[in-house]
Amino acid sequence: MADYKAPLRDVRFVRDEMFKFGELYSQIPTGEDATPDMVDAILDEIARFAEQEIAPTNVAGDREGCTLTEDGVTTPTGFKELYKAYVEGGWPSISSSVEFGGQGLPVSLGMTVSEFVGQANWSWGMYPGLSHGAKHLLEAHGSDAQKQEYLPRMVSGEWTGTMCLTEPHCGSDLGLLRTKAEPNNDGSYAITGTKIFISSGDHDMAENIIHLVLARLPDSPAGTKGISIFIVPKNNLDTDGNVADRNGVSCGSLEHKMGIHGNSTCVMNFDAAKGFLIGEPNKGLNYMFTMMNSARIGTAFQGLAHSELALQHATEYARDRLQMRSLTGKKNPDGPADPIIVHPDVRRMLLTIKSLTEGMRMMGYHMAYNAEIAEGHADEEARKLAEDMLAVLTPIGKAFMTEAGYEAANHGVQVFGGHGYTAEWPVEQNVRDCRISMIYEGTTGIQALDLLGRKVLGSGGELLKPLTKEIYKWSKAHAEDETVAKYAEELQALTKEWGEVTMHIGMVAMEDRDAVGAASVDYLMYAGYVCLAYYWAMMAKRAADALAEGTSEKDFYEAKLLTAKFYFARILPRTRALVATMKAPVDTLMDIGEDQFVF
Repeated sequence: MADYKAPLRDVRFVRDEMFKFGELYSQIPTGEDATPDMVDAILDEIARFAEQEIAPTNVAGDREGCTLTEDGVTTPTGFKELYKAYVEGGWPSISSSVEFGGQGLPVSLGMTVSEFVGQANWSWGMYPGLSHGAKHLLEAHGSDAQKQEYLPRMVSGEWTGTMCLTEPHCGSDLGLLRTKAEPNNDGSYAITGTKIFISSGDHDMAENIIHLVLARLPDSPAGTKGISIFIVPKNNLDTDGNVADRNGVSCGSLEHKMGIHGNSTCVMNFDAAKGFLIGEPNKGLNYMFTMMNSARIGTAFQGLAHSELALQHATEYARDRLQMRSLTGKKNPDGPADPIIVHPDVRRMLLTIKSLTEGMRMMGYHMAYNAEIAEGHADEEARKLAEDMLAVLTPIGKAFMTEAGYEAANHGVQVFGGHGYTAEWPVEQNVRDCRISMIYEGTTGIQALDLLGRKVLGSGGELLKPLTKEIYKWSKAHAEDETVAKYAEELQALTKEWGEVTMHIGMVAMEDRDAVGAASVDYLMYAGYVCLAYYWAMMAKRAADALAEGTSEKDFYEAKLLTAKFYFARILPRTRALVATMKAPVDTLMDIGEDQFVF
């Protein structure tokens, strides 16, 4: 198999031609230095680094995995040296604040860096990737002293960060957590408890790891209202801010996982570890969402990463693998059989992967575009609109992109047939690595409840309007455009239906609150397919214009038109089934007794 190839052409198509990030950068403070030449140089270099330095560690890291020793966790061979090169290249600091030693470039540019890094080796990319959310939380809610003490070396990559949230008994219900924070005489706190599923919880790649830990103060209220958040470094600092003695933090065990073996997923024990309160007491869950929303967008890109890998591997294999003859005549007359890419069912799988991958890339950068505006645009109204758009796009993106990424990864195995099920080829690892993405940072079900219950119905439909209005406005503007008129007509009907289905669920939920949970995942998937239809209509319009203007990349733009045609004909009809299941009576789920599942 060919090595990983960074999808530079498609990324530039999305960034430059579809969303015009260059124009956006002229409107935000962080965009001042992000000139076209600068951006191109960064993309070229991170593509080279991902292809030549990171990607070769992917399979080897999966096979070797991490090891827990008396001194802590050892990462796979080459991971530590690769991380050193990554830090020396300045990659961790690219979108961080200049105040703390960062380069101050746009956050969307950092997301492209993360896309290529994650595609090259998701397990390795999690070590620096998880630090982003921790940095954002500290910058937003930490004291000035805390920012000065921790952020410069987290920004540089000398130190990494984690978030330590869940515990063995509580899963996603953080209101049940038991980790304690007892005040010390010096203003610090003694943190005691056990956290599980802590990605990058311990490793040998950085000299310190800054854990952000949810815990309860004495006499705090029960449930989510009594949670605070603390900085708990792996190693304590001396009076000059340098690493000193070991804190009461240790990895109790490594999880034995289905995939992402190169990343250390740890059970972390805190034994009266010295910690420092961030912000106000009992505000930890509120502060955590600063970190969580960043992590959710990052996890959405994980779905894209695995879909891109499936596309690259499956397409190459289908071109080379000879098997059977085409039913419409020999396509490889000089060979014993035709390449499997000529067979309709293989085309179905490849086009499904391609349409999902390139559509998800649009969704990912649609989130990045709005994140850029929400974070730094001068116009208050524009910031508010972008925040509302992100409120809805983030749960859709996190859940839909990971579900679609897993589908794509599985199609990748199927294209390979029996070979795909063996470790000889990289596609089985891709499926294993991808599977966790639908669980990370809130499962698909939790994202769906957040979207439908909290965001859409909870706002009386107001938070949904920016997205549906944008789609409807584009559709109406292109209703007479010969190239995309049919797509525009379908999108107008879908946005109308979206509102009607939302109202239907809301009315049923007034009588039975389980109606929201019963419909939520189907509702989110419906939203995802409609969004991808919008993106494909946009891409088809741009492709048609480029071909009309004259281009040396005829194949690239024609492929966009043909993939859009496939998406509308063979993927978008999935929404018909989803409407039916969303409207199915709640009793079809809830009437069966708990004891009737198994006899």
